[in-house]
Parts: sequence; C-alpha cells; structure tokens
Amino acid sequence: MFKRMISGFWVRRFGAALALCAPATFAGAVTPAMQSTSTATIIHPLTVTKLKDMDFGYLGVTAAGTAVLNPDTDTLSVTGGAVPVGGTPHCAQFVGSAQSNSVVNIKVPNQPSTLTRVGGTETLTASLFTLQSGQSKKVLAKLDSFTFRVGATLTVPATAVQGTYVGTFSVTVQYP
Repeated sequence: MFKRMISGFWVRRFGAALALCAPATFAGAVTPAMQSTSTATIIHPLTVTKLKDMDFGYLGVTAAGTAVLNPDTDTLSVTGGAVPVGGTPHCAQFVGSAQSNSVVNIKVPNQPSTLTRVGGTETLTASLFTLQSGQSKKVLAKLDSFTFRVGATLTVPATAVQGTYVGTFSVTVQYP
C-alpha cells in the first residue's frame, strides 16, 4: 500500500510537471521577429502675410459704374459714372514663404464680397477677384518666398450714399 501511494503521488507529480512543460515545448513554433522601416518628412510651414489691403481710393458718383483694380499693373480704371477723385488706389498684396522646390496654389474668391458703409447699412459689392498674372499656381524652384496681388471690380450704384465702405475677402494658399 505504501508503494501505491508513492507511485500514485509520483504519477500525479509527474503529470503536473508535464502540464507545466507542455507549453514550453510548443514555444519553438513562434514566428521570428519582423523589422519595419520608419520614415518622416519634415517640411517648412507655409506662411502668408498681408502687405497691403485692397483700396479703391476716393470715388465720385455721377451715375452707376464700376471701379476695377488690375493686379498686373496695380492701377485703377473706372467705367460709367464712377469717377476717381483721390486717394491711393491699389490692389491687395501678400507675401508668402514655403519650402524650396514646392508648389503653392493660390485661390481668390469666386463669390462677391459685400462692403458695408461705416455707421450705416448701405452696401457695395466687390466681385470678379483676379490674381496677378492669372497664375494660381506658383512653383518655388530655388526661392522660398513669393509675392502676389489681388484685384477686383467694385460695382457702384448711382444711388450710393456718401461714406467709407469696408468689407473683407479671403485668399487661400494651399501647400504642398
């Protein structure tokens, strides 16, 4: 009877040892470690700064007309009853910088912008925004900065009320 207990104990003890060793036996089937490459690309951020606001100058009105700022020449021309009477009309001007050997896309508004009379509710409309040289895409070969002007057409009704009119418009520059 003593032997049976020892052998029974031994069998139980041996069985437990096998159970603990069994997973270690299968550990040799694990897939070997794989390597992966990590990469990063550093680009310089795009900056755009406004140098000048758009200014149509002082306009007299004898009848309905338009005032047009040409971004290629940075000059004002008028049609109809809009008459330039002073000030220093000029296009909006911006400067930007980006990484060399990159391309930036400049977008001007497609929709009209409203200018509201300071101290009143009367409005004028600026539309037909144009970009200097019509080039919405700038390729920066070895340069890291670029400038551009934006012009527009201001519609002046014959009934325009005297005063200063102010409005905003957005220029978007996409990079890269």
